[in-house]
Amino acid sequence: MATFEDVRRFAAEEVGLCVVATTRPDGSAHASVVNAGPISHPVTGVECIGLVVRGDSAKLGYVRRTGRLSVTFRRGWRWVGIEGPATVVDSGATAGDVGLAQFLRRVFLAAGGSHDDWDEYDRVMAAEGRVAVLVEPTRILGVSP
Repeated sequence: MATFEDVRRFAAEEVGLCVVATTRPDGSAHASVVNAGPISHPVTGVECIGLVVRGDSAKLGYVRRTGRLSVTFRRGWRWVGIEGPATVVDSGATAGDVGLAQFLRRVFLAAGGSHDDWDEYDRVMAAEGRVAVLVEPTRILGVSP
């Protein structure tokens, strides 16, 4: 049985590259490759998987509609994934003890990112309307020998 520690280990490999999936209004699957990583929910403290998405992305609209997301990390024939409710962190109020810009940095770092100019990073995130999405693992599954 896979655990959140398996998720944490897989996320640390290949800079958190994974597949996220949700559903479109017609019920079909919407999947994309993103960088994501383990992070504590800023309000509840629950361990989640976090990712940063553009404010105008179809993915964000689908997540807002369904309130759920699936995240899968894969390495060869081994994989581990989580499914659960997704929280959109789109303001300082939902980012807990820090503002949105600082929380986006935390999520980016949790996904294995780094940056030489945080002011530029903050500028681009604001210009693109970026938000964080946190997925709480209500189901963890996988094949991780």
